[in-house]
Amino acid sequence: MATQAPAASTDSSPTPDAIVVRFAGDSGDGMQLTGGQFTLSTALAGNDLATFPDFPAEIRAPQGTLFGVSAFQINFGSRAINTAGDAPDVLVAMNPAALKVNLPALKPGGLVIVDTGEFTKRNLDKAKYDASPLDDDTLAPFDVLAFDISARTLEAVEPFGLGKKDGLRCKNMWTLGLALWMFDRPREPLHDWLNRKFAKAPDIAAANIAALDAGHAYGETAELSAPLKQVHLPPAPSEPGLYRTITGAEAVSLGLVAGAQLAELPMFFGGYPITPASAILHHLARLKEYGVTTFQAEDEIAAVCAAIGASYAGQLGVTSSSGPGIALKTEALGLGIMTELPLVVVNSQRGGPSTGLPTKTEQSDLYQAVYGRNGDAPMPVIAARSPGDAFEVAIEACRLAVKYMTPVMLLTDGYIANAAEPWKVPDPSSFEPFPAKFLTEPRGEVLEPYKRNENGSRPWIKPGTPHMMHRIGGIEKDATTGNISYDPANHQLMTDTRRDKIANIPVPDQEVAFGETTGKLAVVGWGSTYGPIKQAVRRSIDKGCSVSHIHIRHIWPLPKNLGELLSGFDRVLVPEMNTGQLKTVLRDQLLVDAESLTKTSGQPFQIAELEEAICAYFDGVKGNEGGEVQANEQQLPSPVESE
Repeated sequence: MATQAPAASTDSSPTPDAIVVRFAGDSGDGMQLTGGQFTLSTALAGNDLATFPDFPAEIRAPQGTLFGVSAFQINFGSRAINTAGDAPDVLVAMNPAALKVNLPALKPGGLVIVDTGEFTKRNLDKAKYDASPLDDDTLAPFDVLAFDISARTLEAVEPFGLGKKDGLRCKNMWTLGLALWMFDRPREPLHDWLNRKFAKAPDIAAANIAALDAGHAYGETAELSAPLKQVHLPPAPSEPGLYRTITGAEAVSLGLVAGAQLAELPMFFGGYPITPASAILHHLARLKEYGVTTFQAEDEIAAVCAAIGASYAGQLGVTSSSGPGIALKTEALGLGIMTELPLVVVNSQRGGPSTGLPTKTEQSDLYQAVYGRNGDAPMPVIAARSPGDAFEVAIEACRLAVKYMTPVMLLTDGYIANAAEPWKVPDPSSFEPFPAKFLTEPRGEVLEPYKRNENGSRPWIKPGTPHMMHRIGGIEKDATTGNISYDPANHQLMTDTRRDKIANIPVPDQEVAFGETTGKLAVVGWGSTYGPIKQAVRRSIDKGCSVSHIHIRHIWPLPKNLGELLSGFDRVLVPEMNTGQLKTVLRDQLLVDAESLTKTSGQPFQIAELEEAICAYFDGVKGNEGGEVQANEQQLPSPVESE
């Protein structure tokens, strides 16, 4: 996050090495589009970045209401960026509701840009303002740039004959043009993008380009007076290579395709729309030329069963959902475990239970992933730590599924799925292939479909292979012949065999992500807590604290050396966006006296929250360690109930 002066200021502070900007407006104002295109321009400028889209669960909330506010936050700079930032330096508020919801997050002295054209009596009433905040001291702690963006947009697009309603739809482009000027970004890539997007409606493209250019021109003029100043951030140091911005959903999709290619298998994806997992289906549907078949099923159960059927037929079956959908798939996951077929299951976690918080992030499905099936039904569970990391984790999920003939759960969350970051496109030759092997003839005189190899895996036999007919299904099978068996000793053997196959999977030894291998405190995380934990630990080390960061990718089975590694620390703190699920797993499996730091507000951890929790272990006050982080109104504020 940015730790120095705001981006736009009247003083002579040095140029910061990172800036946090939040675009906020009505859910129909195009804030996600604006943020996405600003992200693209930032990546082209060579800055490191991290983003966090925040939008309402309603498809179209009532216009101008607090519940309808949509926001997009980006943290970018000339140094390494790990999080979307704790608090913005610049807030662009397109209406009163956006200002009210997001103003508590702005840093003191930060810059507020508001569209005065939207501050009508009606909109102020919808936002629960008794008086206009532009006329009282509400904005006194901040630099303010208030002008009629709506009117200036209509003026810019007037030559193109657009009506007022259609003209105002270009308002986000006017705002984007101003932001491009503020941070010294070129407009040409946006011109090209608009021409491509509206190729069949050139007048619309021209109007949006005119609005973009008008916003940029206003910045050049407004620079003559405070508080608007142009800031240029040089590129961040980076390794040579080909880079692109990527979201977690895109990275998972590309990783799944790469994994199928490395396994030399066609891929079948069975899915059902659910937030925030739907984007994976959308991305994969555009990759058919790589042997990908996508199927939008009538429900979650049909989606996973179709994927299992594809694996039975010799393809790599994949399915995806979020917590509620994974719950519906659970019986079929047990079928995948019983039949011992490769299956990749992607869980993009969100706030729960039930429908919960569809567009907010959480890590509360770890128990579901590790334990949440009837019977003893183990499966490998791995977790991505960032959007870019999701690519490699998806490949690893495919490898485990194919090599060990098992379903695998890949955990991401709403933050990872929607957030974007620069990603160095890897060299394909750096990944070792793991071609699938099918049994085409009996190994002896009689086919033994459950005779296992050195990995504990049974053979994969395509249906229709001559002389290879065998039984498969959810009823317990004989350990060798595959015939239906109700024998108690056989069931005990098969239960132990399935357990041991997963438990004995060799996963890489756990390494320390940041810090020393021994010390007073280990902060253990998983998933999307990686960025804020790393930065909090770094700051704490700079203060002289003996603390290290350990981040776990392989949740089940755990790395064999993890217990020994944690024993080198006096205390263990586990920050999670749940009520302490990984902490319980660590205590269960390793007998580690881990302590929880939990947060279940639908908000990611802030660096400052974690830094404060770490400092509690070094302040000499007993009993104040760990605990629960409350909802932070300065991070992703909760809208006041509207009429």
